[in-house]
Amino acid sequence: MTIEIVSQAKTFGGWHKQYTHVSATTNCTMRFAIYLPPQASAENKVPVIYWLSGLTCTDENFMQKAGAHRIAAELGVAIVAPDTSPRGEGVPDDPEGAWDFGLGAGFYVNATQEPWRKHYQMYDYIVEELPALVESVFPVSQQRAITGHSMGGHGALTIAMKNPERYVAMSAFSPISSPINCPWGQKALGNYLGSDRSTWQVYDASVLMRSSGVKIPALVDQGEADSFLKEQLKPEALEEAAEASGYPLELRRHEGYDHSYYFIATFIEDHLRFLASHF
Repeated sequence: MTIEIVSQAKTFGGWHKQYTHVSATTNCTMRFAIYLPPQASAENKVPVIYWLSGLTCTDENFMQKAGAHRIAAELGVAIVAPDTSPRGEGVPDDPEGAWDFGLGAGFYVNATQEPWRKHYQMYDYIVEELPALVESVFPVSQQRAITGHSMGGHGALTIAMKNPERYVAMSAFSPISSPINCPWGQKALGNYLGSDRSTWQVYDASVLMRSSGVKIPALVDQGEADSFLKEQLKPEALEEAAEASGYPLELRRHEGYDHSYYFIATFIEDHLRFLASHF
């Protein structure tokens, strides 16, 4: 699999690099970023934390705004940040140009409906293709953890719970906790998966947490001043599911914090240390 470098910068003794590659899963050119800490070498392969971004974002939002490189360098972990959807000529978008669906809003599912099915296979891209590529090219191990924000928080939680053998721990900032019960999720899942709501449940973190057999450690942070809290995010659904199933979830609420990267930058160190502690 051929990859091409887009940019690179040295930071905290390691390297932040952007790459593109032609994806067989999404049938288009994808971009991702990787931070390699100074400890990474052919003789010392480091574990990887995958970061999944939210609606309208790309790999750049997290890498430029979260302030994660310093802690990753100290901990000796790599961070991989993919794009949030397929892009490029021929990739369909929301016909009305809405920001909460289509380009930038892949929702980390495998679409089954036309015209989305050909390209919008973000679940398989994140779970299978991207890790295989990263592990074949860079000095990283097969130890993985996963985290994300908003739509990416939904993706991180659902992907980890559906693949507990692949991830040692999971975390999320302001996740869409029950997409089958919120407007963002209903729009995305209805279009990507069709009108049969029974097919939506395998991409709902609260449903999965309530019924999960194998459990992995989970940390979730939620700002109490988040404008999307009540209508879209619904963290209480996760709390209720964890209580019902005995899931090892720590969900922290923070007064005054909103949905922005100011919130993420404040608590990213906690999340990286939490995830790295399970490697």
